[in-house]
Amino acid sequence: MESPSSRRPDVAGLAIAFILLALAGLIWWDLSRLQLNAVYGVGPKAMPMVVAAGLGILAIGNAIAAFRGDLPERESLQWQPIILIIGGLAVMMGFIHFGVGFILATTVLFAATAAAFGRRAFLVDLAIGFVLGLIIYVVFSKLLALSLPMGPIERLL
Repeated sequence: MESPSSRRPDVAGLAIAFILLALAGLIWWDLSRLQLNAVYGVGPKAMPMVVAAGLGILAIGNAIAAFRGDLPERESLQWQPIILIIGGLAVMMGFIHFGVGFILATTVLFAATAAAFGRRAFLVDLAIGFVLGLIIYVVFSKLLALSLPMGPIERLL
């Protein structure tokens, strides 16, 4: 058994802590450049402050755990789920770029992500993704009046 003084810091854990801290700093810096003033109470700067502070706290906690050697052992890397999710995102971006529409793009992304997590009912996942994409489109486009990429299905709605 190793004594606490002979343990070496977890380099990967320290790298993750540094990345989290850099991301918190970037958000805080970008937030400081905003020229928005809240007239009533909490303004649009509040949420980025919360996110930056949370990332900073996570960075500090991760660094402490890395120095103590308290981080859990990492599992071996599996490339197939990563490729499925990145491929789903690429297809989604392509569908949106070429005018296929938000609903079908979301359908493919949902099915690819479900497959990446080990689910093997691809046709059922396509149907679930379609329904979720339709619901999201209706809520954002019709109820909130936000503009989402349109395709043939969206034009029918």
